Amino acid sequence: MQVKTTETALVLPSPQPFSEDHTLPLSHLDNDPNLHVSFRYFRAYASNAATHHHPFNVTATVLASALPHYYPLAATLRRASNNRFELFCQAGQGLPLINASVDCTLESVNYLDDPDPYFVEQLVPDPTPEEALVNPCILQVTVFKCGGYCLGAAIHHALCDGLGATQFFNAMAELARGSDPVSVEPVWDRARLLGPRDPPRAEGAVREFLSLQKGFDPYRQEIGGVTRECFQVEEQLLDSFKALLLEKCGVRFTTFEALGAFIWRAKVKASKISGDETVKFAYALNIRKLIKPPLPSGYWGNGCIPMYAQLTAKELVEQPIWKTAEVIKKSKANANDDYFRSFIDFYELHYGEGITAGKEVSGFTDWRHLGHSTVDFGWGGPVTVMPLSRNLLGSMEPCFFLPFSSAKGENKDGFKVLVTLRESAMPGFKEDMDKFRSKQFEL
Repeated sequence: MQVKTTETALVLPSPQPFSEDHTLPLSHLDNDPNLHVSFRYFRAYASNAATHHHPFNVTATVLASALPHYYPLAATLRRASNNRFELFCQAGQGLPLINASVDCTLESVNYLDDPDPYFVEQLVPDPTPEEALVNPCILQVTVFKCGGYCLGAAIHHALCDGLGATQFFNAMAELARGSDPVSVEPVWDRARLLGPRDPPRAEGAVREFLSLQKGFDPYRQEIGGVTRECFQVEEQLLDSFKALLLEKCGVRFTTFEALGAFIWRAKVKASKISGDETVKFAYALNIRKLIKPPLPSGYWGNGCIPMYAQLTAKELVEQPIWKTAEVIKKSKANANDDYFRSFIDFYELHYGEGITAGKEVSGFTDWRHLGHSTVDFGWGGPVTVMPLSRNLLGSMEPCFFLPFSSAKGENKDGFKVLVTLRESAMPGFKEDMDKFRSKQFEL
């Protein structure tokens, strides 16, 4: 299956939101080098009898109306004198919108629930690092033969996180449904709201997890080729697993903690990492309501801070799963204002010195309850949402917990896990996942 591109339109804000060229500073979270990548994902929408207009035309119209509120998405990223990123905003800047089509139905590709990797890569823009600075946000509308369509996005992570991007897409969707103005007005003011303390002081757990290694790029580690696989996990199976862990240690674990511990161990074990190597479990925590004072409701910049659990590879592989799940649970004790402010201050004190969480970081993200279904352009919410990014949280091997496609209207039991892993390790990892799904729990 080949996706055909017919045009790339440069959509301008309408009306133009400013009269003079200017720059906008980014926050210390926006300037985390781990976020200097394009985040790529898509939302797939099934055909609907109420769809009377071409999805590309509707998207172009509401995008032009939303950009006066979110015009930084059409700006250009560049380095400031302190080597941090800033946004250069100039009249006449627009956001590229690609018009594409494919000669198959969404149903024929199972609503992209577990898609062919080569095919889905064609549904989302894939800019080079240089192109992503010039156009930090690029969108693509791909219409299927059935009338369903896919909205693909490549957004430079320095501009926003997933929640911020969803706020922008919700604004577009509201305008498409006839709302005016948008219900949540975006808030910028990033440098002030998430700036360092005076004087900055990086204390506590932050220094346990972050170090300085100038010249090290976590996304250029030599781990060979990577591959991606999707696994189905049943809720009943998870309930049995968590009940066994409770029986072993008397602690109740969340699905994220319990399954995350199992997958982390399986990944490290299959990768044959040296026993004395420190390995990390990384996940992003939304601090919008936790930091003091809380961020305004319209804040759409990066509002998540990475949290870490760490062990040696030998400890992780050999100790009981419940102990690893406990380490992940205890890492949440760092979710306080001191940790958040120390993280920001660490970047103030050491930016440009190679801040890193090190090698062998496994990034985990839970997308099951992020509200993607609210992005409704008037024909119903997306039936499938799928990330394509392979660089996340300083990890080249991220893991996503994702909901099943809602296209068939079934009450599916459980969810799916999208795992990226070095090719050499995937066979061994799949063996452990097969054991897990057959209730051969190695506790």
